[in-house]
Amino acid sequence: MVFSSSIFLFAFLPVFLAIYYATPFRYRSFVILIGSYAFYAWWRIDFLLLFVLVTLWNYVIGIQMHKHLDSNPSIAKRWLAIGVTGDLLTLGYFKYANFGIESLNAMLATINSEPLPLANVILPIGISFYIFQAISYLVDVHRKDTPPTKRFIDFAAFIALFPQLIAGPVLRYKDLAHQFEHREHSFALFSAGVVLFMKGFIKKVLIADTVAPLADAAFTAGSLTTIEAWTGALAYSIQLYFDFSGYSDMAIGLGLMMGFRFIQNFNQPYISQSITEFWRRWHISLSSWLRDYLYISLGGNRHGVFKTYRNLFLTMLLGGLWHGANWTFVLWGAWHGGWLAIERALGLGHYKTFNLLAWMFTMLLVVIGWVMFRADSVQQAFTLYEAMFIPNFASQNGASMIEPKGWQLTILAIGIITVLLRGAMQHAHKLEQFTHSNMMANTVSVLRLPVFLIALSSLIASSYSPFLYFQF
Repeated sequence: MVFSSSIFLFAFLPVFLAIYYATPFRYRSFVILIGSYAFYAWWRIDFLLLFVLVTLWNYVIGIQMHKHLDSNPSIAKRWLAIGVTGDLLTLGYFKYANFGIESLNAMLATINSEPLPLANVILPIGISFYIFQAISYLVDVHRKDTPPTKRFIDFAAFIALFPQLIAGPVLRYKDLAHQFEHREHSFALFSAGVVLFMKGFIKKVLIADTVAPLADAAFTAGSLTTIEAWTGALAYSIQLYFDFSGYSDMAIGLGLMMGFRFIQNFNQPYISQSITEFWRRWHISLSSWLRDYLYISLGGNRHGVFKTYRNLFLTMLLGGLWHGANWTFVLWGAWHGGWLAIERALGLGHYKTFNLLAWMFTMLLVVIGWVMFRADSVQQAFTLYEAMFIPNFASQNGASMIEPKGWQLTILAIGIITVLLRGAMQHAHKLEQFTHSNMMANTVSVLRLPVFLIALSSLIASSYSPFLYFQF
């Protein structure tokens, strides 16, 4: 089940909210848990058992570890190692077994050896997100950043919380623990959640889904002109941003409807003037998780310049692999990790005023990276790079390989202009004043509902509208 589906909007969500608000507060974690399990089981009920087992595993490990934190730290550390190892083995098997065997078979083929049979392991939806959340819980308990959960039902509800279950944001128990004990429920908060959900829905359905065919055509075409290749690359950059930021808005909005306050996950990443700044603005919950639980665990910047660069590179390399079991994601992570290390070595990444050249160069690096991120194979990515950077303006048979429609190009232009306009206002320190001016507030209020209804009509007319980050 996805947020942008009729079954969710017209059946699951209203029924869930009705039951949720009819239930006394002390039992609402139970309602959240049952509703979230139903939401997850809609995809495949058999993987719900894995989900429950992961929850139980981390709950028990957390309690056992906490018992020894003060009396015997070495035993506590051993419990942490057992818990994290179990989580990583679970993630590794389901996400990387096929990839590992395929890569090994490719090596065996070079020496004319018989290939191993493929595992054909099915990837459970959302496993990357709920495993990361479970690991952060264990590490935070070990670091004494949070006490272990007081009630199993609250911990299970935290892991299963359906607004962010499938594609984040990556939440931390220490940030939500007190909200399970007490949180505000008000008409104002619920209304704010509805507005944010509508905003995300519009982003996803009207912008991301509209430009998606341009990106898909560019990445599957055999031959492209330079203009077509850049159109496809830019279309994917816009599709991914509005798809994922739209999902995050919808998830945060749903959380507000239930009284939860989730962290911001995007902050105008396409106005960044360095890759360092980009990762402070893009998928904030993941980048902060990688910093706090991977980069720092590797040593951070505490052991000399060389190891600092190494840790930056390895963090992004592993972050790329987290996104998917494909060499394209490894290279994408290496691309960003390399630039993070270069910027740190050169002292770049921090500008007090807007630097046009720095912004243009950063966006070039980001788009180049997105091509590798989107491609099905390294070869496909380099085919598109060739079309992008080797000038070719003569299409085959005089026809466009991506066959763009006028309204698709219009929406692509609107997406680009929206990103640039909001970025320009933020750099000019006028975004807050602009957003809260009476004229702007009235305009947005008047337009949001009819635009949402248009997006809803578009959704009903289409067959399926999956989110890109579901595959991770």
